[in-house]
This record gives sequence, C-alpha cells and structure tokens, in this order.
Amino acid sequence: MEKSSSKTHTMRAMIELRQRIFDGSLAGGTRLFEVPLAEELGISRTPVREAMSRLAEEGLLDRAPGGGFLVRSFRFKDVVDAIELRGVLEGTAARLAAERGAEPAALKRIHKTLQALDRCFGTEPGDVDLDGYREFNGRFHQELAALSGSEVVQREIERVNRLPFASPTAFLPDRVYNPNFRTSLIANQAQHRAIVAAIEAREGARAEALAREHARAARTNLEYFVTEHGGLAGRVPGLALVLN
Repeated sequence: MEKSSSKTHTMRAMIELRQRIFDGSLAGGTRLFEVPLAEELGISRTPVREAMSRLAEEGLLDRAPGGGFLVRSFRFKDVVDAIELRGVLEGTAARLAAERGAEPAALKRIHKTLQALDRCFGTEPGDVDLDGYREFNGRFHQELAALSGSEVVQREIERVNRLPFASPTAFLPDRVYNPNFRTSLIANQAQHRAIVAAIEAREGARAEALAREHARAARTNLEYFVTEHGGLAGRVPGLALVLN
C-alpha cells in the first residue's frame, strides 16, 4: 500500500510540474528544490525527487550543480534539429516497413486509425475535433513506427518523442485559430494516407521521403505560432520552452 501511494504521489508531482513547465509558469532557467516543492504539493520529498529525475530523463529538466534541478529552455535551432531527427527516424521506419513487408493485421489497425482521423473533420470551416485529432494522430505515428518491425527504431522514436516539441502532436492548440491551420491538418491527413499507400506498394524510397517530409509539419506549426501568435505560449504545449 505504501509503495502504491508513493507511485501515485510521484505521478501527481510529474503531472503538476510538467504542466507548469509547458504553460510557462516555471520558466527556463528556474531552479527547483525538493523541500519547497514537497511542501507546496503536500507530499514527501521522495516522490518529488523521483518526479524531477523522470522529467530530467524526458529532457525537461537539467541537474543543477550543487543540487536541485533547472528547467530547460531550447533555442529555435534545437527544436528544428529535434523535429528533423524524428523525420529521419520515422522515414527509416516507413522504409523498413515497405522493404520488409508490414503485417496485414498491423496494416488493418493503421487503416482504422486513418478512418478515425477522417472523422475528426467536420464540413464547416474551423470544424475540427482537435482532441480527437491529437489522440488519433499520436496513435497513427505509434503504429507507423511499429510497422517497421524494428524494436530499435521504435525505441529511438519513443525517445525523441519525449521532447514536447518533437512529438507528432507538438504545437497543436486547444482550438483552431486560423482556417489555414485546419487546411494544414487536412494536408497532414493526406500525407498519412500517402505514406501507408507507399508502404503497401513496397515503395521504400517513396515511403521514407514522404514520412520525412510529413515530420516537418511540426516545424511549420512552430513557425506559425512563434511568428504570428507569439502570445500563445500558455495555450500551446511546449511553446513556452522555445526561445526565439
């Protein structure tokens, strides 16, 4: 019972700290200490220490000299590099899936996910179920990695996706701010279908190129919010971490 309670407190601390980091309440460079955080959250030091260690593994915190942790911040260039790395990895996954041949059951699952993504778009401008899109978009990319049949590739994709700005759902706001953004989501869905079609046709080079190009959608979203909506750091997960 005590161990279960500790895990619950650790998870609560992680969720709370991650949210504060994402929305900018804890700015880059902020130093965090176990004792004051434990007192603020009303839990013991051990789960707070564990929560901060896990967030450091995710890349959100750095261990500070002399103890404690520092909230990380990222240059725009760092973000672009991370997105590019994800594109390389997902491109490799798509190529391997095409060259090795994907399991029929796995292809059936990813087609169901594509259908679920289609249902996220309504008929009216701006009518997008973003919560649904975020969920099924994330699922699509997990299933794409799995199509490769490579545990190594899947593991490395999971690693880069832990960074808030490199994941497939990075910089998706809680609502559509501009009709152009809805259009970009529809274009992304068309790319999803093209990638799967190339895999099924056993066109490895094409599948890889499409997946790498598709990953750059996160960069397009980043540039849109930084240049046109710089005041939305608290509404778009991860944006508060990015320095212009």
